[in-house]
Amino acid sequence: MTVLETARLRLEPMSEAHYAGLRVLNGDPEVMRYITGAAETPEETHAVIARVQERWARFGYSWWSFIERQTGELVGAGCIQHLRHDPANPHEIGWRLRPNRWGMGYALEAAQRMARFAFEELEAPLLCAVCDRDNERSAHLMRKLGMRLRGEEVWDGYPVLLYEIDRADWERNAA
Repeated sequence: MTVLETARLRLEPMSEAHYAGLRVLNGDPEVMRYITGAAETPEETHAVIARVQERWARFGYSWWSFIERQTGELVGAGCIQHLRHDPANPHEIGWRLRPNRWGMGYALEAAQRMARFAFEELEAPLLCAVCDRDNERSAHLMRKLGMRLRGEEVWDGYPVLLYEIDRADWERNAA
């Protein structure tokens, strides 16, 4: 399983070792507001970890836990996976952070590293991101990554914004 590094973060494949930190993260209604609408229960957190570990075994990528290098704390999580968990769909990038780390540039730092992994290691031709249409923080980060709005869609009865960037645009932006 692939560990990724940034200047301030260590992105470790999500595991049971991260349970306590993931409970803090995913148990926060503010963090989960635009994701599921409600905080996860302890049982849901264990189930998420099990699903993520299965995806790591199956695909060789999935969700990482963001570990702050200076403190050793789990401060967020992010992923490279397939849209709607279907390998026939393009790759998706996603993230979430603890509110006390919002506005510090961690999400962009981690997202840039995960995108580099997707384009360079997986040779993904396209990377997509989805957010609630009211989640301006995530939409702003998607634009900072160089993604462009593909449009609004309805997923599971909720309107979402779909952003994308192809490998050629990523390489031009990274240069």
